Amino acid sequence: MKNQIARAHRIVAVALGLVLTLAQASAAQAAEIKVLCSTALKTVMQELVPEFERATGNKVVVEYGVSAPMQRRVEAGEPFDAIFLTVKQLDALVQAGKIAPGTRTPIARSGMAIAMHAGAARPDIKTMHALKRTLLAAKSIAYAKEGASGLFFIALAKRLGIVEKLKLKGTDTGDEVGQAVASGAAELGMLPVSEILPVHGIEVLGEFPKEVQEYAISVGGVSVASKQASAAKELIKFATAPAAAAVIRKKGMEPER
Repeated sequence: MKNQIARAHRIVAVALGLVLTLAQASAAQAAEIKVLCSTALKTVMQELVPEFERATGNKVVVEYGVSAPMQRRVEAGEPFDAIFLTVKQLDALVQAGKIAPGTRTPIARSGMAIAMHAGAARPDIKTMHALKRTLLAAKSIAYAKEGASGLFFIALAKRLGIVEKLKLKGTDTGDEVGQAVASGAAELGMLPVSEILPVHGIEVLGEFPKEVQEYAISVGGVSVASKQASAAKELIKFATAPAAAAVIRKKGMEPER
């Protein structure tokens, strides 16, 4: 009996040792991926990242922000593994040699739009004439000074010859634009559709007329210096898989190929 008990203890010990070894191996294989991501893609990544972590066992640490400052940080040497920025900023990093060759990957696009306070009267912006009239009549217009939507809007206002006549409120981030419209500090706000939908208290007045409309196109890439390049590539592949398309559309964007 004693021999049988001793044998059973040895078997349990071996089994526990095997489990511990497998757990340690799994932990060793799991990667921690540092990601920089523009706010245009924020709501998409907030849903996809937990799914990716469950599917792969990898940990993803994401920082969200405006693309232009993130571009400057990377150019100054800040380390990262994967990055998702608007196309102009990402391509600048490609040209600067910061993105690993062959990893530049289009992810999604979102139309430029105008945000309004939820439940407020809806002015007409369907035609260029109506858009111009609405912008001139607005008591205040918020826009992100370095955001893709803000740069688009200011360039458009200059082309229309009305920029000096508008009551503008420049902000540092798209989040601040949404907050300004929600609080009533601004009557209208300029953002991609994907950045309007998740903000409580505001809604999409509409996208810009077809003849002037532009899109915030989000593109991903892997750092040329990443020590987790394989895992970073997996994340980008995950964000472009067919299953991700439904999430992208739900968040006010369209897959970009």
